[in-house]
Amino acid sequence: MKTRIIKQFGIKLITLVMVLLLGSISILVEPTWAVNYSNRALIDTDFSHQDLRDAIFDHASLRGSDFSYSDLSGVRLFGSNLSRVNFTGANLSNADLESCRLTRANFTNAILTGAFMTNTLLDEAIIEGADFTNVLLSPTTEKMLCENASGTNPTTGRNTKDTLFCP
Repeated sequence: MKTRIIKQFGIKLITLVMVLLLGSISILVEPTWAVNYSNRALIDTDFSHQDLRDAIFDHASLRGSDFSYSDLSGVRLFGSNLSRVNFTGANLSNADLESCRLTRANFTNAILTGAFMTNTLLDEAIIEGADFTNVLLSPTTEKMLCENASGTNPTTGRNTKDTLFCP
């Protein structure tokens, strides 16, 4: 009888410990959620060297901010003011840059593969070494960018003019 009670208690104790351990592990591996910076004034903010994958910056004012060498893949920047923003070496793969103001933005050696950039204002943008592979651009914007396109992206090895289909 004592042996049977000890075995039952032991099984219950082991079960309790397992439940507690599994619960602790699930807390440790909770998914991280993208940060939402929408509609904020974040002028001259330093976001350099950060993992900002899938973050949301819709309609944010980010003039003069620094996103250099950050991972911005999948980020949403819809309708944001990105004038004079530094995207040097940033990964903007599959980013949503629709209807953004990118006047004088610096895209030196940036990766924009698969980004959405229709209806964007890219006047005086620096694009040396930028990779525009499969980027959706208006024909007018594409032609304007071709006038200043130069360099080869150090990460992808693609020539900027080739990724823009410049003549």
